[in-house]
Order: sequence, then C-alpha cells, then structure tokens
Amino acid sequence: MASDYYEILGVSRDADKEEIKQAYRRLARKYHPDVNKEPGAEERFKEINRAYEILSESDTRERYNRFGEAGVSGGAGVGFQDMGDMGGFADIFESIFSGFAGSGVGGQTQRRRSGPVRGDDLRLDLKLDFREAVFGGEKEIRISHLETCEVCSGSGAKPGTRPRTCATCTGSGQVRRVTRTPFGSFTQVSTCPTCNGTGMVIEDKCDACDGKGTNQVTKKLKITIPAGVDNGTRLRISQEGDAGQRSGPPGDLYVYLFVNEDEEFHRDGINVISEIKVSYLQAILGCRLEVNTVDGPVELIIPAGTQPNTVMKLENRGVPRLGNPVSRGDHMLTVLIDIPTKIIPEERELLEKLAKIKGDRTGKGGLEGFLGNLFK
Repeated sequence: MASDYYEILGVSRDADKEEIKQAYRRLARKYHPDVNKEPGAEERFKEINRAYEILSESDTRERYNRFGEAGVSGGAGVGFQDMGDMGGFADIFESIFSGFAGSGVGGQTQRRRSGPVRGDDLRLDLKLDFREAVFGGEKEIRISHLETCEVCSGSGAKPGTRPRTCATCTGSGQVRRVTRTPFGSFTQVSTCPTCNGTGMVIEDKCDACDGKGTNQVTKKLKITIPAGVDNGTRLRISQEGDAGQRSGPPGDLYVYLFVNEDEEFHRDGINVISEIKVSYLQAILGCRLEVNTVDGPVELIIPAGTQPNTVMKLENRGVPRLGNPVSRGDHMLTVLIDIPTKIIPEERELLEKLAKIKGDRTGKGGLEGFLGNLFK
C-alpha cells in the first residue's frame, strides 16, 4: 500500500470533500474487480476504498493528518468519535500516563474500560442495474451482524445471575507490576488476564450466547436507493452495524453502491449517452424514428442532411441529480450512418443516375466515391 492516502487517491492534502469523492469514483470505476481483471487490480481497489473511508470523514481525516496511519489503525475506523474508542492507539497513552498519574488517570481508564462501548461499523457492497441507479427505489439486502442477546440483555450472565467484579484487577481491567531497581521503581501495566480487560467476571454464562452478550444474526433489510446514485455512492444505515458492548450503542452499516454496465446506455455525469444507426437515405431525406431512452420509447426527428456522428439531445431524459430528483440531465444520441457494402442492381442504377445528375465521377468504386463526396 502507498505510504500516503492522499497519494492513493491522487489529490492534494488540502482537497475538499467533493474533490476526494470525485477522485474515488474515478478510480473505483477503473479498478473495480468486475471491470478490471488485471493482476493487482483487486488490491489496488481495496487501497482506494481504505483511503476514501479515512479521508471522507472529517474526524478520521483529522487524526490521519495529525498522527498518520497510527491515528486510524486498529479500532479507529470510520464512525469512532473520540480517544476512548481508538483501541490500541489510546492504550499507548493509557499505559504511559497510568504509571505516573496514580489514581487520577487510572480512574479514567477504569471508566473507559468498564463503560459502554460502541459497536463496530459494517460495510456491504451492493450491485445495481443501470436503471435502478437512475431511478432508485426500494432494495432488499441480507446482512449478518452482532445483536444483543435477548436472553441476558447483553450481560453475558445466565438470567437470575450477574457478573461480579474481577478479584484479580478489582474491576480496573488492568494489572500492575512494580519492579524495583537501583535507579528507582518502574510500573508495568498490562491487560488483566482473568477478565481480559473488562473488569468483570461471569461465573454462570448465558446459554444463549455462551457469555459473549451478543449473537451473530442474519437478517433482511429493505433500504431506499435514492435516484441518481453512481459507482462509489455510499449509504449510511444507522444502527445496523454490530451491537455495542456493555449497553453501548450499535455501529452503523455502510452500503457502497456499484452500477452494472448496460449494453445500450452509458453515463456521463447526469447525462445518458447512446447511439442510433440510420440508413444513408434516411440521413439524406430525414425521417422520424422511435428511439429507446431510460424512460421508454420516444420519437426522434432526424433532419434531412444529417451528417455522420451528429449528436442529438433529448432534454430531461437523463439521470436525476442526486439529492434533487426534479432536476435531470439529458439523453445524448450519436447518429451513425449505415453505408451498405453491397447493393442490388436496381439500387446501383438509381445511384449512378443520381451521381450523373450531380456530376460526380463514378467507376469501379462508384458508390464509395459518391457517398464519400456526399458526406464530406
């Protein structure tokens, strides 16, 4: 992985959220495993996602700017708000200060370890069809997360019993060992091996969760996809992450959206792009045609004398603007002219008469010469 998340996304350190989002979307399209089959593309895609998770949130970005990778590693992922939830990174400070500050900082450490702990955030990647991304709608997903045990209400103890204070650490979650040397006394602080840092011991474990206080549960959720989403759009489903510990709130579920390619339509921002093929006679004389749009068939007028690769616009037939579905982009159609490689004798006779009227030279490649001059 590159040493700097800004380098991974290719943005400057003072880039705003919109620049970071645009860079992420561009790279996500390029390196998504379903699109890019080159060796290393999947690892690159994971790097891009990790960089965006850190830099898209103001709190984690601030910690990364101050402390680098150490500030966001371990428990410091997206959704954690304070030093108390920074896992191993905070423990470094606790270990240092608890050896010098006595009961003051030690008391804070005890409250932090024995108090409520917020559950982990979860991530789900969801694929959408092209029209689902354009118009949005309701989608059913299946997730697996930790839920608080209903039998013991999260305590981990068998109903009718309760956890007791750990006798080894007297509820602090830590044990201290003092070593005396000729240079003075040194205190080493480590996690209590009896209670694993919780400060409590469960003697009679709940049979439903085996004393963990949570159970892994698979459930179905119905989520609303807003109209106009694109590759890399992230939806936050509040409190559908893992359950918290010791009555802590659950984490959130983040759904990352990826849009499948469509055989007919492509997307450029909020505009839809497609092609239409007409015969050379239709291009010369003009015509009315029925063309496909994301809204269904629409009649399109091809003016007489339309040139190859002319782009025609159908207003308000594009993608709704995310967050403002009333505002829509346009549908841009590129006109392709079908020039036949073989023609029947009657057609050749008529075309040669037309070429003679126009004064065009014809010969072995008469049709090609005629059409070439016609569409210059």
